[in-house]
Amino acid sequence: MTISRLTQQIQFIIEIDQLKQVLRQTLLNDGSRRENSAEHSWHLAMMVIVLAEYAPQGVVLLNAIKMVLVHDLVEIDAGDTFCYDVQGNESKAQREAQAALRLFGLLPADQASELRSLWEEFEAQETPTAKFAAALDRIQPLLHNQQNRGGTWLIHNITRDQVMKRMAPVETGAPELWLFVQQVVEDCVAAGYLKDTPANAPAK
Repeated sequence: MTISRLTQQIQFIIEIDQLKQVLRQTLLNDGSRRENSAEHSWHLAMMVIVLAEYAPQGVVLLNAIKMVLVHDLVEIDAGDTFCYDVQGNESKAQREAQAALRLFGLLPADQASELRSLWEEFEAQETPTAKFAAALDRIQPLLHNQQNRGGTWLIHNITRDQVMKRMAPVETGAPELWLFVQQVVEDCVAAGYLKDTPANAPAK
């Protein structure tokens, strides 16, 4: 018995509902609870639409929207790896590659190939589209931490240097937004939402 195309598509749609159960470290803007990965992906898709005018030349906006919607589907199997978790990030690529094989493999071959390719393009961060999508992926939690007064940063003792290293892809992926990002970081340090590094901390 051959599984019909529609059956495969519906199976995939049902399966990805699990992304709503994957909790990220990022708190909602009001700090009431942790964001889930499905909410994160939706938020990024809206950011691509709203911030489209800041996309560098060569960005394919429709593909950027698709990328941010599929980029975290692998977390259904692999879980969300906190960006500042050094040990967890060592196995992240392998875990997520295995997850991509299973999840996208639920789809008909043509759609599996398209979505897998978009996911791989996002991960490689080599094309203008992938770099723009990745830049917004970095900006979104920055805004959350600004709005909830340092939430995740304070919980995990994150410093300015760590955040600036994490935000670095914005400089090339969305250069028109780089000054904005730098200002947000400085404002958060000044407000006490983000710890300054010892080298930059004022002398006592």
